[in-house]
Amino acid sequence: MANTYTQLYIQFVFSVKGRQNLIHEAFREELEKVMCGIVSNHMCKTYAIYCNPDHTHIFIGMHPDISPSKLMEQVKSGSSKWVNEKRFVAGQFNWQKGFGAFSYSKSHIDRVVKYILNQPQHHKKQSFRDEYLLLLEKFDVDYDTRYVFEFYD
Repeated sequence: MANTYTQLYIQFVFSVKGRQNLIHEAFREELEKVMCGIVSNHMCKTYAIYCNPDHTHIFIGMHPDISPSKLMEQVKSGSSKWVNEKRFVAGQFNWQKGFGAFSYSKSHIDRVVKYILNQPQHHKKQSFRDEYLLLLEKFDVDYDTRYVFEFYD
């Protein structure tokens, strides 16, 4: 009997609505675990995750039965629901619409994992805006600045 074999590694990047610094260190690791659980429940594998105060990077080995868009819909809706149920923030917590998705080969796994886990040090030197626009350019993604994440300087 035939089977499906894949090797799909994607780094997703998405932002808190309004780019507010709502992800606090007090619950960051627990939020990351919730998000990893959602990923696992969809037969995918999390290689690395880091929730910055205003945005998240997650590197995933994708299962072919779920699309990147569907997985992000599940991760974002499930995690925002969890944050709101726990009342970790005043008011309503939401993610911005959209996300970035960047694919890598197996040989890049270690480098991408280190990059994601090193986010606190990385953002001491580079803003999220500069980081995200650089990713779009590095991966030769056509984009319209009017429809990129809301950036506030």
